[in-house]
Amino acid sequence: MHLERAKHTTPGLPSAATQVRDALDAANVENVEDNAKASAALSRLISKTDFNKMRAVGQFNLGFILTRWQKSEAGLDDLFIIDQHAADEKYNFETLQQTTVIESQKLFRPERLELTAADEILAVENMDILKRNGFEVVRQGDDGEEEGRLHLVAQPMSKDTVFDMKDLEELIHLMHDRPAGTMVRCSKARAMFAMRACRKSVMIGKALSANRMTSIVQHMSTMDQPWNCPHGRPTMRHVSDLTCFARYNPLPRTIDWAAFGAGGV
Repeated sequence: MHLERAKHTTPGLPSAATQVRDALDAANVENVEDNAKASAALSRLISKTDFNKMRAVGQFNLGFILTRWQKSEAGLDDLFIIDQHAADEKYNFETLQQTTVIESQKLFRPERLELTAADEILAVENMDILKRNGFEVVRQGDDGEEEGRLHLVAQPMSKDTVFDMKDLEELIHLMHDRPAGTMVRCSKARAMFAMRACRKSVMIGKALSANRMTSIVQHMSTMDQPWNCPHGRPTMRHVSDLTCFARYNPLPRTIDWAAFGAGGV
């Protein structure tokens, strides 16, 4: 299906409105080549609270939710299309990222961690985050040491994923330049969560009720990064500017009905 974008032709359009329309053009469904540009445009234009104001107007092809976004103070009335699986998958993925506590297994013998002073401070400040990732570290002294060093006493375990010291090093690296207590996940954990989120999300081909569509759209207001699913698939694109239909004013035509039937006399 080909969806055409509505174009403004009004001369002297205010620059703020022009910037909005340029952003919508960049985020349009026709932009299939530059996902980063589309995501950046959407993030500038739509705030998280805007998702709660969007109205689900229907489902297209059992795979996409059509939503209407009206912002009267800015003169905006636009139609967006949301990938129901990608949007639900991203919500489930971010929920798993924030809430999952990965099971751990005690080591037979504690393993001393060879960390820089800066990394050791980060590890101490974020022991709870490390533990939720399955890595349990404690401070204990070796023979002849006055101050205990950090030791790993348990590491994460999963049926399908094998974790090792490189994953702990990645976690500590990710903690740099982030406030203490901020959740971080290593690459293996993110891949594991992405797979779980995919399996539990609404699938393409499933008919949705109005309430379910509204729930998926409003969940996007809680996401940290709502524009792409964990695998990079776009969640949302702009379809059309609906204000152009309100401005549509066809030229009046007068029909001479007498002349219309004269040829048959």
